[in-house]
Amino acid sequence: IPSRATMSSSDNVAAGEKTRWPEVVGLCAEEAKKIILADKPDADIIVLPVGTPVTKDFRPERVRVFVHDTPSIG
Repeated sequence: IPSRATMSSSDNVAAGEKTRWPEVVGLCAEEAKKIILADKPDADIIVLPVGTPVTKDFRPERVRVFVHDTPSIG
């Protein structure tokens, strides 16, 4: 069963760039990555399990996709 994406966002917002992808919630990680890359080709996409500790530094090219091990409804 593919991992399913959830959404998390930062309070930091890059000027004029899309920073949230609520439309990928519930999709498998690979589908979510395709959609994000279509909007932001320079994205450094990092797929992590939900609850993984992350740094709070802001990098405008970084997009974190948090996934559940089981399918979720989003």
